[in-house]
Amino acid sequence: MEHFVVSARKYRPQTFKDVVGQQAITNTLLNAIENNHLAQALLFTGPRGVGKTTCARILAKMINSDGNETEDEDFAFNIFELDAASNNSVDDIRSLTDQVRIPPQVGKYKVYIIDEVHMLSQSAFNAFLKTLEEPPKHCIFILATTEKHKIIPTILSRCQIFDFKRITVKDAKEYLKYIAQEQDIVAEDDALHIIAQKADGAMRDALSIFDRVVSFSGKNLTRQAVTENLNVLDYETYFTSTNLILDNKIPELLIQFNTILAKGFDGHHYIAGLASHFRDLLVCKSPQTIELLEVGEDTKAKYLEQSQKASQEFLLKGIQLANDCDLKYKTSKNQRLLVELCIMQLASITFDGEKKNSKRFIIPPSYFKAKGITPIPVKIPQQQKETIKTEASTLQEHNNTQEEEVAIEVKQPKISLKKDSTQTSGLSLKSIKAKKEHLIKQMEVVIDPQDLPKDEFTFEQFKKAWKDYIESLNKKGEKIMSSILEMDTPKLKDTLIQLQFPNESIKIELERAQFPLMEFLRKRLNNYNLKLEIIVNEEASKKYVFTAQDKYEKLKEKNPNIELLKKTFGLDI
Repeated sequence: MEHFVVSARKYRPQTFKDVVGQQAITNTLLNAIENNHLAQALLFTGPRGVGKTTCARILAKMINSDGNETEDEDFAFNIFELDAASNNSVDDIRSLTDQVRIPPQVGKYKVYIIDEVHMLSQSAFNAFLKTLEEPPKHCIFILATTEKHKIIPTILSRCQIFDFKRITVKDAKEYLKYIAQEQDIVAEDDALHIIAQKADGAMRDALSIFDRVVSFSGKNLTRQAVTENLNVLDYETYFTSTNLILDNKIPELLIQFNTILAKGFDGHHYIAGLASHFRDLLVCKSPQTIELLEVGEDTKAKYLEQSQKASQEFLLKGIQLANDCDLKYKTSKNQRLLVELCIMQLASITFDGEKKNSKRFIIPPSYFKAKGITPIPVKIPQQQKETIKTEASTLQEHNNTQEEEVAIEVKQPKISLKKDSTQTSGLSLKSIKAKKEHLIKQMEVVIDPQDLPKDEFTFEQFKKAWKDYIESLNKKGEKIMSSILEMDTPKLKDTLIQLQFPNESIKIELERAQFPLMEFLRKRLNNYNLKLEIIVNEEASKKYVFTAQDKYEKLKEKNPNIELLKKTFGLDI
């Protein structure tokens, strides 16, 4: 039995021209070799399976070859590969630095390829710094890693960095097509495309999948065989689902989803794939974006055909619903129901949209079109049109009048209120505060002193009005404001009412509520010269009771016998 060699090893590139999808890097390295402009410390970084180690080996051979060696010369005495995942200690690096001093016996350079360099310990990195910065002339270091962010900055600054990119689906598919021809395998274009997509940018993974599928299906590689072997949902599933959604066939859609689950597929995988399918259909809507569709030619024709059936509004709404379901899937208690609800909503988009958009007709326009009937528009008589225009004009004038000014009449005097256009929402504490300040601004009264009454009144009448207002607050349930007004006895100087409070917060609270108070007092005493002055006196806070000791001292002032009672029975405060 002949020994089998996997495709990833059998078709490993031997020259830079054979490397797939990394033309920018291979051209740079070729030019550097030709112009003798190659750095002595190189860092190859990128995803797995994109050709980092392969390029390092090709580079090591090229810089040592002088054209006189045989084809199978591998320069084994000049190339040293170190796996940093298992040789990551300080002793391993010290051993390497000791070897660096010895010049090569054959060839021009000694090349050290250190794979997975990010696995080196901190001490090993530090031991490697000096040698990496000033290596001997005959030595070149090539470091390879998939996680550049784990390498310390002092190492990065000493290397020339090459970022390898993911291999595109198109490049991977073309290389697989070449390998299939080499092995006399008949492969469908869509089958190779699915393998390239499944590899997710890694050529080594693509070749491994290719070997597996060939072992399953033999010399004839079909799309159905690939999807069955890789356990992926093919394009036909999503084409069928989309057709059912567009036709509003909810029962058939639920049966199809049940069949998909019975085959062992995950609902999360299905709904995520459906969102991607809608995205691909949306891409097909414009000739400029059709290049973003990474599928085979046969499948592309199907996408173009179905994209004509689905509107852009439907696709955008469908992507949103499917994406919401995708995000909620992991946290859902009933995941199957979540997906079923989502696909039922998707199947209702076109039906609901037609009903909502047909505002002028009780029966949708599609009904008349299906019957071959042209709806006759209703003609409005000229007299009725003039009546509608007059009513609309009157309503507009009324709105304009409201925006200009709001007038309030108090007996004979006229009081005009400035209207502030600022709108506030009562959904948060901040907005409630803003709304109160807005009301304060609205109550900026422009008073004509000649029209307002200024009747004289006694202090007893004022006290009675003040007490009545506090009682009205208690009846309304505004206990906090009534208690604030009872904290201090108001002093009256002519028409100036003075109140004294112990802190600023009480002052602010009363300032916000002063307008109903002043309106009440002015109407009761029939004097519109009344004004309110609020003073903050922090010394006054001492007369208010806050702690248990303060309460005890206050009670003792009222009744000294409390002290005797406390001592007699040994009571605590």
